[in-house]
Amino acid sequence: MQQTTKTGRFCSAAGCFGPVLYSQGWSSMRYTTQFLLSALAAEQFPAPSVPEIAFLGRSNVGKSSLLNALVGDKAAKVSSTPGRTRAINFFALLDPSQRPKLVFSDLPGYGYAKISKSISAGWPAFIEPYLAERETLGLCVCLVDSNVPAQQSDRLLLDWLRHARRDFAVVATKMDRLSGNERTRNLAALKKGLELDEILPISAKTGAGIKELWARIEAAETAAGGQ
Repeated sequence: MQQTTKTGRFCSAAGCFGPVLYSQGWSSMRYTTQFLLSALAAEQFPAPSVPEIAFLGRSNVGKSSLLNALVGDKAAKVSSTPGRTRAINFFALLDPSQRPKLVFSDLPGYGYAKISKSISAGWPAFIEPYLAERETLGLCVCLVDSNVPAQQSDRLLLDWLRHARRDFAVVATKMDRLSGNERTRNLAALKKGLELDEILPISAKTGAGIKELWARIEAAETAAGGQ
């Protein structure tokens, strides 16, 4: 059940969402976040409208923390049990006129449920249709843990996205836990292990890399026809 608090924040089973002010200059737009729904089947997806940005990653990679850092509020339910969320959680980013400009989709974590080459063998059946067929999906933000070597499940996901011709950006989370030398070494190892030329280092805790990720998201919005 969704409700609105006295402060104007939106609350639902997935958490509370409220006005977002980008005083740090992370985004060129001022947004308000609003929870839409949690989908457990393709027929429950919201009607396609504005460009969508999907967030994907292994369980406990820091996906909820990154979403919270991006929108400046509790925009995703942070679970203490990795792999608990099994739905796609959709929430809209509204401009100052309260018009939707973007939709963020938070996909279930993987890792505890293995990803196979068909991807759907490890995830619920509605995940593959969303990634393969969603017409408004403009960018997949794929999270990897900067403290962990490249994983086979991440390689399989990126190979699948390439095959599906989906635009994606890979971000390395939890960079604040590493020293300068460790960051350089781990990023180089991840690039080699995942066969990538670019990985964006991110820290949800310090905000490092958030501005750069917003630039990537807004570029995808423009490319997908957003205003």
